[in-house]
Amino acid sequence: MIEIETGPWVFQIESFRLAWHGLFSAIGVLSAIFLISRWGKPYGINPDDIYSIATWTILPGIIGARLVYVVDNWNYYGNHLFEIFAIWSGGIGLLGGVIGGFIGGTLYAILTKKPALLIADITAPALFFGQAIGRLGDIANGEHCAKSTSMFFGYIWNHAESAAVYCSNGIGASVHPVISYEIFWNMLGIFVVWKLANRLRPAGMIMLTYFTFYGFGRFFIQFLREDGELAFGLQQSHYVSISMITISVIILLWKARIGNYDEILEERIKSLPTKTRAERRRQ
Repeated sequence: MIEIETGPWVFQIESFRLAWHGLFSAIGVLSAIFLISRWGKPYGINPDDIYSIATWTILPGIIGARLVYVVDNWNYYGNHLFEIFAIWSGGIGLLGGVIGGFIGGTLYAILTKKPALLIADITAPALFFGQAIGRLGDIANGEHCAKSTSMFFGYIWNHAESAAVYCSNGIGASVHPVISYEIFWNMLGIFVVWKLANRLRPAGMIMLTYFTFYGFGRFFIQFLREDGELAFGLQQSHYVSISMITISVIILLWKARIGNYDEILEERIKSLPTKTRAERRRQ
């Protein structure tokens, strides 16, 4: 068994507390933005455009992530309404963050006439990487209640302030390392979308592959978690995953085509907006 003695807080100053979850989530987001800005350069995408899109991605992502978490834990937040806004204390739902951020960033890119679908494709592997980093904070916090296990790789949280104290198994019990399962799935996802990046066309198909792959893994991992059930023995994340997979697979079957590298590169370059005279002078 793997015993985790770490408490959930990086530091605490009076009523302000910074959770490991919050710290690693921030590192994951910043790492993803950095990678996207680097990977966009070969296609002529200005890093400043990526930073602008990211700015409009972060707030909807935070709102979506917090909303999903609060809904999942309404038995607690219904009696602690002011704590709904204390996001620095930890508590976000990844699926809500991904969907909210995707909607916010895509709308901004479209409105500012940026190549939204191409940027989405570049974002896909960076999302997997950022998620894997963010999940490391969950391990320290003891988040995501899981079913008990006697396997040698089970996690045991022992710290009295660990979030695991609110789980049915409580602290001191061996549970499935669902966080590590998801980290592994995310790392595998990087390999999958990277391999398909220069084979699938048109633009946007790699991002749909991300939604399909992540949703598939999350659906099955969720059976080992103990979030509240909504209906038919399934939890909220099951239904979100099903929706992601269904919509993505339908569009992939309808639109996706296998192409060679040269064809895809040419298509991506054509998708870039024509630069204005002022933009060309600044180059």
